[in-house]
Amino acid sequence: EVQLVESGGGLVQAGGSLRLSCAASGFTFDDYKIGWFRQAPGKEREALLCISTRDGVTYYADSVKGRFTISSDNAKNTVYLQMNSLKSEDSAVYYCAAALGVAGRPPPVKYDFWGQGTQVTVSS
Repeated sequence: EVQLVESGGGLVQAGGSLRLSCAASGFTFDDYKIGWFRQAPGKEREALLCISTRDGVTYYADSVKGRFTISSDNAKNTVYLQMNSLKSEDSAVYYCAAALGVAGRPPPVKYDFWGQGTQVTVSS
């Protein structure tokens, strides 16, 4: 059974940091690209970052460059999202997803598997 399980969300003050984890199972981890997305109430889902677990190539949305970092621990089948200098507008449900066999940065529709999400709330 394919599973992506996010963890590490919670309540943090503006300017603080959080590290989210995405633990994957049920598929060959380094065949996939893993992406992080978020969705705030009333807003569209936003693609944030993506990493190729095979070679470590990363892709970043302009909105998070310099504040968010994605990394992968292939031995643990886990991808991390380090979020620094958090702002109230970063409050959202954060999701990870896995995409197989897509060149470059996969668009959201190309992701095959999705986690259930973890809530991040940034208080101002």
